[in-house]
Amino acid sequence: MPDLSIKISSLYLKNPVILASGTCGYGIELKDLIDLNSLGGLCLKGISLKPRPGNPPPRIHETASGLLNSIGLENVGIDRFISEKLPLLKDYDTCIIANILGDSAQQYIELAQRLDAHHDQIKAIELNLSCPNVKCGGIAFGTDPKLISQIITGVKKVTNLPVIAKLSPNVQDIVPIATACEESGADAISLINTLLGTAIDIFRKKPVFNNIFAGLSGPAIKPVALRFVWQASHAVKIPIIGIGGISKWEDAIEFFMAGATAIQIGTANFFNPSASVQIIQGIKGFMRKMGYKKIEDMRI
Repeated sequence: MPDLSIKISSLYLKNPVILASGTCGYGIELKDLIDLNSLGGLCLKGISLKPRPGNPPPRIHETASGLLNSIGLENVGIDRFISEKLPLLKDYDTCIIANILGDSAQQYIELAQRLDAHHDQIKAIELNLSCPNVKCGGIAFGTDPKLISQIITGVKKVTNLPVIAKLSPNVQDIVPIATACEESGADAISLINTLLGTAIDIFRKKPVFNNIFAGLSGPAIKPVALRFVWQASHAVKIPIIGIGGISKWEDAIEFFMAGATAIQIGTANFFNPSASVQIIQGIKGFMRKMGYKKIEDMRI
C-alpha cells in the first residue's frame, strides 16, 4: 500500500490533501458534506486582529472555468475565532492550519503570538501575504522580498508552529520571493493565491465588482499555478504546497510531479464538496497502479 503521509517541519499530515483557506469557512461548515477526518488538513478562513465586514455585494462572479471573488477578507476576528470557532473542531482528527492576515508586520506577529497559545489544536500558521501594507502605500506584502522577510522573521520569533508563506502570483518572478521566504525561516510555501482579474457587466456598462478587480481562481488558473510551483520548487529546498485549479486527482498528480509536497483544494469545494475525498482516493489508486510508495516518488 502506498504511504500518503507527509511531513512539513513538525506538521504531520496523514495525506497531502488540505482544504484551502477561504473555501471551507471555519471547517465546521462542511461537517455534514464530507468526512473531515479523512482530510490531511483544514486551512481555515483568514483571521485578522479585528473583525472585518468584507466588501459589499456582489462578491463572486463565475467566469469560463473559473471564479472571481471579492470577499474582502471578511472574518470574525481573532477573539471570536478562538472563543467560538476553534472549539468546534477539537474532536476532529485532521490538522488545523490557521491563516492570518494584517495591514502591517506587527499585526501578523501579534496574531501568531495569540495562536501559538493554542498549539494543542492549531498545528501550523499560514501567512496570507497578498494583503496590502498600509504603511507602505498599499503595496502587497507578497511582492516585496524585504517585507516578506520582515513578517516571517518576526512571526518565527513568537511561535514554534510551522510557518507557511502563501504567496501571490501577481509578480514577474517568483524565485526571489520564494528565496526570501526560505532565507527568513519559512517552513513551507503555498502557491498560488488568486490571480488579479476583472469582469464587465455589459448591460449596466460597468465593472461587476465595486472594487473593479477581484481574485480569479478555479481550473482556468491551473497552468499558471503549475508554472509557479515548478519554478519555486527548483529554487528552494523547503516544501511547496500547490494550489490553483485542482478539481480531480489527475490535477493533484501534476502538482506532485511539478514539485509540490502537498496540495490545497479551493474552488472545487464549491461545485463538488466531495472533491477532496475523491482526490485522496484517486491519488492512492494511481500510486498503487504505478508502483509509487511515497508522494515524493512522483516528483520529476
